[in-house]
Amino acid sequence: MIRHQQALRNAARRYATAAAGSGPQARAAVPNYGLFNQRLDKARSTILENKPLTLAQKILYAHLHDVDSMTSAPVPGESYLKLSPDRVAMQDASAQMAILQFMLSGMKQTAVPTSIHCDHLVEAYEGADLDVARSWQTSREIYEFLQAASQKYGIAFWRPGSGIIHQLVLENYAAPGTLMLGTDSHTPNAGGLGMLAIGVGGADAVDAMAAIPWELKAPRVLGVHLRGSLHPWGSPKDVILALAGKLSVRGGTGYIVEYFGDGVQSLSCTGMATICNMGAEVGATTSVFPYTPSMARYLSATKRTAIADAANAQQAGYLSADAQIAANPAKYYDEVVEIDLDTLEPGYNGPFTPDLHTPRSKMAETVKAEGWNDKVSAALIGSCTNSSYQDLSRAASLARQASARGLKVAEGTEFLVSPGSEQIRATMERDGIQEAFEGIGAKVLANACGPCIGQWNRDENPVVKNRETNSIVSSFNRNFRARNDGNPNTMNFLTSPEMVLGAALSGRLSFNPLADQLVDAQGQSFKLEPPTGDELPASSYAQGRDEYLPLLEHQPDTQIPISAKSARLQTLEAFAAWDGKEFANTRVLVTVQGKCTTDHISAAGKWLKYKGHLENLARNTLIGAANAALDGRVNEVRNAVAGLQPAQGTIPDVAMAYKRAGVPWLVVADYNYGEGSAREHAAMQPRFLGCNMVVARSFARIHETNLKKQGVLPLVFARPDEDYFIFAKDPHELVVRTQGVVGLSAQSPAVRLIVDRVRDGQTVETYEIDCTHTMSADQIAWFKAGSALNLIAAQQQA
Repeated sequence: MIRHQQALRNAARRYATAAAGSGPQARAAVPNYGLFNQRLDKARSTILENKPLTLAQKILYAHLHDVDSMTSAPVPGESYLKLSPDRVAMQDASAQMAILQFMLSGMKQTAVPTSIHCDHLVEAYEGADLDVARSWQTSREIYEFLQAASQKYGIAFWRPGSGIIHQLVLENYAAPGTLMLGTDSHTPNAGGLGMLAIGVGGADAVDAMAAIPWELKAPRVLGVHLRGSLHPWGSPKDVILALAGKLSVRGGTGYIVEYFGDGVQSLSCTGMATICNMGAEVGATTSVFPYTPSMARYLSATKRTAIADAANAQQAGYLSADAQIAANPAKYYDEVVEIDLDTLEPGYNGPFTPDLHTPRSKMAETVKAEGWNDKVSAALIGSCTNSSYQDLSRAASLARQASARGLKVAEGTEFLVSPGSEQIRATMERDGIQEAFEGIGAKVLANACGPCIGQWNRDENPVVKNRETNSIVSSFNRNFRARNDGNPNTMNFLTSPEMVLGAALSGRLSFNPLADQLVDAQGQSFKLEPPTGDELPASSYAQGRDEYLPLLEHQPDTQIPISAKSARLQTLEAFAAWDGKEFANTRVLVTVQGKCTTDHISAAGKWLKYKGHLENLARNTLIGAANAALDGRVNEVRNAVAGLQPAQGTIPDVAMAYKRAGVPWLVVADYNYGEGSAREHAAMQPRFLGCNMVVARSFARIHETNLKKQGVLPLVFARPDEDYFIFAKDPHELVVRTQGVVGLSAQSPAVRLIVDRVRDGQTVETYEIDCTHTMSADQIAWFKAGSALNLIAAQQQA
């Protein structure tokens, strides 16, 4: 351990020295491809025995922290890799907790280039600049905290209104063959530029920022073979919509999705980014494309020609899978999925889950069969998934056709556009795209996430006020129940920007622009011509307003403001270390039934304002969870401890009662628990309230890691289809103790739960339930220390 701590301190000094010379960056530097190839060659010649590699494997192995310490090749799904990321990017909601944790690490500045992007706290209401100005009124305390932290630690700070994190990363920081961590689940967007970009919780980001090797279970690689090219109505969005339909929301768990085949060459860089972005919805670790000429064009158009020149020299080697892979993909990919772009239909995914896929040609009959509301109450274009110049220019071509016929957005349908960045907005305005949208009745929103993440002030709309069933159509990436506007009866159907335009003009979910006709202002029927647009602007991108350029000051003496009276920021206190004993007298707070995303565990929307205040945010813990023991009722549980109040109440109220009484508790969960966003609050809140274990039928990758980071033990039922149901019947009667927490080992993943059913003070039945864990040796050290941050802080002080 002493040797390990010394190595960490040496690494911190080395990385800090390197970072000190660079400071915060407006754009990425040219990657050190020589170093990457050197590391890769060493791995090839030793542990990998010169076997052919996929692109994803090349980038991972080129970022191994210490290949000399490895004695054998990693085993996908079993081994853990220790990696050295090149960069960290954070959005403002998740950055708050990450910065609060980094402040406790003892580091003077970030060890790798880092950026903060203020995109989550701008609420869509009046539009554009008015909404940004309002966000300064409502969130000034948070912005000033993040700006001060950025100045102190040498972080690039992008103000509210500058753009959405993933679009700004693509425009400025993504570079082929590099490795980035981002505190948002849609970080894989940068895979459209050949970057291995992985969504993580804030504690993982702190690892990279503090020069601690980042740990990842060696992923499998799923190859997606793209053949042919998209037809005129086709969109890159249709690729990922179809793939989500094939794989489901958990089908990609444990995989990196790597695209290959001749169809790749037909896609634009931003189109590939759209596909990678929404790969998060199948549970994939990340997604990536090989380097293509369209990437080189995009790099040059965004003032990174030097990176393009360097990457061009690596195209046939480091930035592509080895030739043997393409010759026999089934041999080298762990799984292969075929998608024919020539025959791929536009599609809609939803409602309430991003993997329920309906081809456009089947939509009308499906709407009728399912009883979905055909009237479209809102049509929304933009977000981080589909706000590129190509997306918007193609959609605008349809808007111009409608304007020429005197047609506007259908009555009763709201049409909203969210540009991805100030650069996109300014270019959109210059090239007449904004005028085309506004000409048919669009409202252009701020360069921010807005409705995609629930930052949408729609409260006065009757469909929200009255909780009416209604349909919206969006080019977003996620559509969980109540996510967008707080109404659990709003059905969000995900599709391409081109299809959103068709829905906006017709006002109908069932409208098929490939076959159906609209009626113009003169009462004449007409059919829309296929959309057209440009991959990149002909006159380069417009920079936009100077106030939205990043703040690049490094002032180590900056004081970070946190008021003791603040309701939005709270200095973190370290979680207690494990006491070295088996867990005992643990109560079951709730047995969760069905889908439970991070939105269910830690809601966004109005709660975003508390992202930097753990105690206040904990009041929303699991408020979206359905209780299997109470017929699926949401946010309602029985209190298991006699005399404690409330005897039956909301999940956070009962959890807080347990916390005050010193009663440890656990959560029992269904399959894919914690799918969705990267928000670590979904792990920190239960930990804060006294949770010591989560036992699930299976976990989503990021959430399982976040639980480990915060000192919560994640366990999986050995017999998930049997033992889960023991906890679904009167779980308030169950008292749980463990066997195997003492002596927890990476080599022996078994933990047994001894579960007593207690009635009137008497044990009436006892169950022995076998579980497994996936903890590595380092993760067990986090658990023993009480959290990963506790361990980092101790190592910095040693």
